Amino acid sequence: MRQVKNPFGLEITNPSSASITTGITLTTDCLEDSLLTCYWGCSVQKFYEALQKHFYCFRISTPQALEDALYSEYLYQEQYFIKKDSKEEIYCQLPRDTKIEDFGSVPRSRYPLVALLTLADEDDREIYDIISMVSVIHIPDKTYKLSCRILYQYLLLAQGQFHDLKQLFMSANSNSTPSSNSSPGEKSTDRSLLEKAGLSESEVEPPEENSKDCVVCQNGTVNWVLLPCRHTCLCDGCVRYFQQCPMCRQFVQESFALCSQKEQEKDKLKAL
Repeated sequence: MRQVKNPFGLEITNPSSASITTGITLTTDCLEDSLLTCYWGCSVQKFYEALQKHFYCFRISTPQALEDALYSEYLYQEQYFIKKDSKEEIYCQLPRDTKIEDFGSVPRSRYPLVALLTLADEDDREIYDIISMVSVIHIPDKTYKLSCRILYQYLLLAQGQFHDLKQLFMSANSNSTPSSNSSPGEKSTDRSLLEKAGLSESEVEPPEENSKDCVVCQNGTVNWVLLPCRHTCLCDGCVRYFQQCPMCRQFVQESFALCSQKEQEKDKLKAL
């Protein structure tokens, strides 16, 4: 039986200083040895066609599978080996000889960066229900100065489904909302750029006022994502008792943990 927990984690280490010319630093946190493959200038159309192929045709469990689905419609590729539980910082940058300074005006036909995390060991791909995670990352350039952020983050499942992590309905507050530390002027600039790109409704995420506690016991830390409703509202202790989401009453078809028990214990120790 496959494990339902998510073996992948990725975040931007330097969102305020990242740019097309200076590069970007990504921090990975994987439960198993993994591969991080970065595709610069990835075709938007081919990317979404690739997700559909994962659903209908073949599973994107390796970098080669994604490259085949993209028909190599990207400008540059780099790959890194990630050791399990290492929380490595990976610096990614376009080579100067590519002479790419921007990706054109909005709406764009290419995403600045698409980062794919896959399990390095073939045996591990038979263990986990989530077989890869792909992140669509915006990086500012001289034409489009919207601050660096993860636009979309998809979990790809062995059965062919894929789920957008950016659209999970969290009952917990978020300490990493985009532009949370920005000045009013920067927020206004970001908002106008988002509106210009047609992203204002889907990309601006207002900070939640609720606590990080489970909606049932009000004591445990929220850790479980319920699918297909995507509510994230239950702790490890309560999730086993629910066949329906306590927030919307939709039947739960699948669920997965955002982090392992070991990771939660580490976070508690840091907070002390």
